[in-house]
Amino acid sequence: MTEVINHQFPKSYSDIDEATRISGFTMASDILTCSLLRTLAASKPSGKFLELGTGTGLSASWILDGMDADSSLISIDNEPAFLEIAKRFLGNDNRLDLIYTDGGKWVEDNKHQKFDYIFADTWHGKYLLLNEVLSMLNKGGLYIIDDMLPQANWPDGHQEKVNKLISYLETRADLLLTRLVWATGIIIAVKK
Repeated sequence: MTEVINHQFPKSYSDIDEATRISGFTMASDILTCSLLRTLAASKPSGKFLELGTGTGLSASWILDGMDADSSLISIDNEPAFLEIAKRFLGNDNRLDLIYTDGGKWVEDNKHQKFDYIFADTWHGKYLLLNEVLSMLNKGGLYIIDDMLPQANWPDGHQEKVNKLISYLETRADLLLTRLVWATGIIIAVKK
């Protein structure tokens, strides 16, 4: 089920998708994940959004499509060639701040910032600096991660990392957690 039924795709999605295929980037977010990201974004009017792991901007295009005019999105990546695709197709959206930097350095330098919605689509905020990123979440804020179901491109031993992450998140008294066996495996948490 790779089709999003009865939903209009974001304006720039097709162009980004084509450029992504040409670039050889193979870690783009699943379209079902992207659709969910847009729906959840719409639940945070005037929200502050953070995406760790821009890639080529496919998921950012969906998040932006769900955001209202008073919201803002910071999206971070450390791969300039892929980030350039996002800039080419999304750079004219004044709600978006695309930042080229190491995710860990950015988190360390910006721990004081607070967000209503964090999509952690890279190691930082998921397997590295998790507590720091969760502390950046406002009360009622959404923390979203994907790729929690086995993927063909996982290196040896990655399943253990996923299992430890899930177990740890389930012990956090400050989070209400839902695990979805859908798309690539989604976890949505809300800060209490």
